[in-house]
Amino acid sequence: MSISHADPHPHPLPQAGKGASSIDWARVRADFPVLERQVHGKPLIYLDSANTGQKPNAVIDTVDDFYRHHNANVSRAVHTLGTEATEAYEGARNKLARFLNVRADELVLTSGTTFAINLVAYSWALPRLEPGDAIVLTRMEHHANIVPWQLVAQRTGATIKVAELNDRGELDLDQLYSLLTPEVKLLALTHVSNVLGTVNPVREICREARRRGIVTLIDGSQATPHRPLDIAAVGCDFYAITGHKMSGPTGTGALWARREHLDAMPPFIGGGEMIKEVRFDGTVFNDVPHKFEAGTPNIAGFVGLGAAVDYLSALGMANIEAREQELLAYATKALSDVDGLRIFGEPVEKAAVISFLVEGAHAHDLATLLDLEGVAIRSGHHCAHPLMQHFGVPATCRASLAFYNTFEEIDAFVAAIHKVRKLLA
Repeated sequence: MSISHADPHPHPLPQAGKGASSIDWARVRADFPVLERQVHGKPLIYLDSANTGQKPNAVIDTVDDFYRHHNANVSRAVHTLGTEATEAYEGARNKLARFLNVRADELVLTSGTTFAINLVAYSWALPRLEPGDAIVLTRMEHHANIVPWQLVAQRTGATIKVAELNDRGELDLDQLYSLLTPEVKLLALTHVSNVLGTVNPVREICREARRRGIVTLIDGSQATPHRPLDIAAVGCDFYAITGHKMSGPTGTGALWARREHLDAMPPFIGGGEMIKEVRFDGTVFNDVPHKFEAGTPNIAGFVGLGAAVDYLSALGMANIEAREQELLAYATKALSDVDGLRIFGEPVEKAAVISFLVEGAHAHDLATLLDLEGVAIRSGHHCAHPLMQHFGVPATCRASLAFYNTFEEIDAFVAAIHKVRKLLA
């Protein structure tokens, strides 16, 4: 098997069939080896996919094969291994571009969404913003889509305005649009909330921003793994994604940007690979997107991300979304029947994320005791302090579902909550 082939998989990928109901989800689940283990003597129930997605054998084996048979640096050597590594790395870029429906030469490979947003902050925003300019964010943003803009605002004299939520945990669109005044140069918002699961109407929002001449950045970390995505149809200027949430390796991700922005932006980090010629009296930078990819990248990680894209594509993103919506509806009903349990966020359109608290139980205590039952959930502020402040709580528990979860796991999860409640009573 050569990793430079178009589909470098040591075993068959899942076959999607005609719809979610035709897929053998138990067989799909068997592709994820970590789900077979036990925790504290109990079968692992992994409900933390919003934190990081688990990896199928196709990804694990592809990374292993790269290191065993093809390891070399990219774009530097003409020998066989160097050629194979470069073909595999650029092949992953091409796969991801097709998956997102964008041009490969507009796709900058990064370590993840955090780096991608910082790239926009320092390479696009910092040279352009001035005192009196404004950036609009939303109450539901992850810290990665807040802190970089605060740092840029401090250095440029720009200000930050915040779009608020309604009672269901959705953006108040009227209030958001009222903020889009002439001094606003950038609107940055999440596609899907990592805490509430709220799916924002990004097409409509980007259309309204574009009408006002405002540049838009979308944090797609929680959207890309769970729903069909067509960035070209979204109509934004920048879109950031994270590979490890879509069953790829950690340390991978990408920034898509309109070509005119990439051409006008200076490099964020300097070094090897991002140059054509270096002299002490000046440097000629490489073509886009390579001028933003200084140094040796996470080559094996991106080859693995390419395998993850193949895996998700074979299942079909529409099938994945349908499966997760079934699991979400089942879990929401089961949790709603638990006395004293409060669910945060009930938007009309929601991804498979449920944040909750149980009366009389601190979020961390509940998560710790559930772990003893083999149930892995997230507890804390979820890198969303402003959202926690909105709800008046320091932390919540969060159960985030993926297509490899089962209805039986949800039953066991709810039963574990009942058991833990008795211990805390």
